[in-house]
Amino acid sequence: MDLFNYHRRETSVVHIGALDMGGNNPIRIQSMTTTNTDDTEASVAQAERIIKAGGELVRLTTQGKREAENLKNINAGIRADGFNTPLVADVHFNPNVADVAALYAEKVRINPGNYVDPARRFIKHEYTDAEYADELKKIDNRFVPFLNICKAHHTAIRIGVNHGSLSDRIRNRYGDTPEGIVESCMEFLRICKREHFNDVVISIKSSNTVVMVQSVRLLVDTMNKEDMHYPLHLGVTEAGEGEDGRIKSAVGIGALLADGIGDTIRVSLTEEPEAEIPVARHLVDYIGRKAGHVLIPGEAYSGFNWLRPERRATTPVGIVGGSQVPVVIASATSNPSNPSTPLNPSSPLNPSTPSTPLNPSSPSPDFLYVGSTLPSTITPGQRYIVDYQLYAQLLQEGKIKNGQWNGAKWAPIFPVVAMPFIGMIEAKMKFLVLQFGTPSEEYLACLKAHPEVIVVCTSNHQNRLGSQRALVHEIMNAGLRNPVVFAQMYKLNDKEEFQLESAADMSALMMDGLTDGLWLLNEGDIAAETIVDTSFAILQAGRLRTSKVEYISCPGCGRTLYNLQDTIKRIHEATKDMKGLKIGIMGCIVNGPGEMADADYGYVGAGPGKISLYKGKECVEHAIPESEAVDHLLAFIKKDRESEG
Repeated sequence: MDLFNYHRRETSVVHIGALDMGGNNPIRIQSMTTTNTDDTEASVAQAERIIKAGGELVRLTTQGKREAENLKNINAGIRADGFNTPLVADVHFNPNVADVAALYAEKVRINPGNYVDPARRFIKHEYTDAEYADELKKIDNRFVPFLNICKAHHTAIRIGVNHGSLSDRIRNRYGDTPEGIVESCMEFLRICKREHFNDVVISIKSSNTVVMVQSVRLLVDTMNKEDMHYPLHLGVTEAGEGEDGRIKSAVGIGALLADGIGDTIRVSLTEEPEAEIPVARHLVDYIGRKAGHVLIPGEAYSGFNWLRPERRATTPVGIVGGSQVPVVIASATSNPSNPSTPLNPSSPLNPSTPSTPLNPSSPSPDFLYVGSTLPSTITPGQRYIVDYQLYAQLLQEGKIKNGQWNGAKWAPIFPVVAMPFIGMIEAKMKFLVLQFGTPSEEYLACLKAHPEVIVVCTSNHQNRLGSQRALVHEIMNAGLRNPVVFAQMYKLNDKEEFQLESAADMSALMMDGLTDGLWLLNEGDIAAETIVDTSFAILQAGRLRTSKVEYISCPGCGRTLYNLQDTIKRIHEATKDMKGLKIGIMGCIVNGPGEMADADYGYVGAGPGKISLYKGKECVEHAIPESEAVDHLLAFIKKDRESEG
């Protein structure tokens, strides 16, 4: 794995109707209908909205043989309107349905967790080796006839593993781990390879971005060892809706795309399916800009494990580093003297952020950068970062003592050209702006002599991930433990683009365990509170810091038997101030209890107009009328939290 230079993973080519995927083909964009697959007219109409938005594949749920057979009519309707976009059948629990779907869809998705294995019940059972081998024979006996049908009809397949629907067999043998997720997939892939069936796409999804990224990385490594090179479908399942859903998707998908992994993506939002397409398109296009960049001559640290990364060991400096959560730095001023230069010798960073006061309802940043001008009002308890010249002046005037003044805490920041002054200015905490390519002898000696220095890692490189990784690996190779804050700089006016790009840029850095802090800067028309909120949302999506409620909500499909979008809005409004809470809102039981297993509470469709409520994996109320279910959930959360004090 080249950590520093972008190139797409080499894969085999899969034929899906008129579409080719993998190899040198573009990364394909797709979505899934939410209509009843028995409703031909509605399904055709929604599929065509997805296609017109830019979707290159359309997936439809096929709960039973009737839905699978109706794919013939849906397919004919779309073709009659002049579209040749492949249709993908989504099958769970019933392999007989997959056999039928293979006759009428260009691709069939099966879930190893419930293709032959029964629906999981979270039971404990120790399998002997002989018993386990017998279970694998059941897969072989049922899967091979399906592959033969697909061969005869030139139908591709997707082996789609979901973290939330691992079988009890896999969970008992491997645990709820990336290794178990990968093995669930490999059991089926080995049969495909033996049977010379090559039109295979693979997906591994989870609502937990860390599990998703680590599992896909491990799958790629495992396939390489077994000489398999199938294309990969990427997605964060149950990502949610709105800004949080987009940021969470960008973190999970972006971390893999940035390393060249992924041949098709689906952004799962609890919104209309066509709304997913422009989000996916922007992610693919943005990451694609890395291609053809100038070589980054980084040297990987021998102690770094890309497959199972751990947080980099650092010596804490105040609240930064060590085992503490990553900090958020915000810019409370702009630099009017040089608004277009991101690294100015007279001012370490040029935030060019409007000086709009931060929204009181937003999370408070841990540090405010105020540049070379003191704020008009100094807030007691606030931590300020100022340019080193101003800090030196305040020291000389006797105002700052032990890093404090007027009830606030102060720290200087130095551009790389001011490194000689670091030892001359007394401060318990100092920030130094660095980027890869800075002469290492000088800056490494400085960091070694000054453990109180926090590195602010920036990059103007076309592949900023590779460049920023290279700097931190250079620091690790030198045996240094200074904390590292990543500063990401943009020139954007569109809020959604800013959120997607900043989340994608931070994604792999968080997954690699390199992040002690985040500083987002933008030269453009984006509100200061949006920048701060985005910083916290990125850290939460990367499972590094919790600052608000997390909603694990599926995008809905033809299996969903209640109004998912209205429900999540109502639950969101009623629980938005319950910081640190995780609530799962699931359309049906396919991933329900499993995908939200680490959620505090769950709301799961149990049948037409019926809802079941969960605490963790335990069902606490079953088959409540939909009209009463949200009130029951809120009452249960209130009672449960009160009982826990």
